Amino acid sequence: MSLGRIRPQFTQGLDKPPANEEKKAFTSAVTPRFTLEGDVTLTAQVIAQLDEARAKIDYFHKIYVEWGFAAVDPVGNGIVLNFFGPPGTGKTLTAEALAGSLQRNIMTVSIADLESKFMGETSKNIAALFRQATDENAVLFFDEADTLLGKRLSSVTQGIDNEVNAMRSTLLIELEKHTGIVIFATNFVKNYDSAFLSRITHHIGFTLPGDDERFRIWAKLFVAAIPLAEARETMLEQATSLSEGLSGRDIRNAMRLALPKAVLESEQQLTLEHIESALTQIRDAYGAISDASSSIPPHINTAKKMLGLS
Repeated sequence: MSLGRIRPQFTQGLDKPPANEEKKAFTSAVTPRFTLEGDVTLTAQVIAQLDEARAKIDYFHKIYVEWGFAAVDPVGNGIVLNFFGPPGTGKTLTAEALAGSLQRNIMTVSIADLESKFMGETSKNIAALFRQATDENAVLFFDEADTLLGKRLSSVTQGIDNEVNAMRSTLLIELEKHTGIVIFATNFVKNYDSAFLSRITHHIGFTLPGDDERFRIWAKLFVAAIPLAEARETMLEQATSLSEGLSGRDIRNAMRLALPKAVLESEQQLTLEHIESALTQIRDAYGAISDASSSIPPHINTAKKMLGLS
């Protein structure tokens, strides 16, 4: 959902919070639980793009100082990455794993952490957030970033419109001068304002996993202690074939559904039937959601499109 379509609930007419209003406190940076090397299954293309991004970080001194690139790019100290693609393809996991591989903490932020009901306070919150990330030398991660990076409003008619534009202008300024690492993730990159697109140094597209990626995902989920009814390699190949078109998150959820099925049976072994049943449940759920969406009356769909909600 984009702020360009649904505006935050700023209160008009309030220039500043009351004296006793507590200042917004951001969550401190946390130690990542994952690394790229040990916990993420990615396509070769995404791995190559991440390697290039890491090269700028690891070899910053060589590129900007020894090779002198700082003379023509004096504000290039920071790096801004944009992870875009369908839900469940590993964008959030990869952001945390990248921070883990870089041995840096990570700060995860959403619009709810930033917006204030008081006019002008949201922009101050954004500036304070970047200061905190700098002080803690942390990777700054914005999930569902289209809510922040949406197109600025061209026909400003009220205080709320001004607040949205001021917030986005502040974010542009902070990105320009930030010397650390910022990662955005979104399912709706088409909603980004072009001014933000030009400030992002690496756009990395995430796609649904292919055969090789699905095989590796299943192999990671088939942990050694799980009793299998058939040969491990056979079950991995069959599970890979059965899960075509599903995301890594879907595959993980399938295992979450399949393992209780195995436990409830007398043999207490995981079978291909359990996996196939779990995958069917997931596909049926998607089908039911799709059917429910298509049953919305046409005039409601038209109204949603006009409001930018579809």
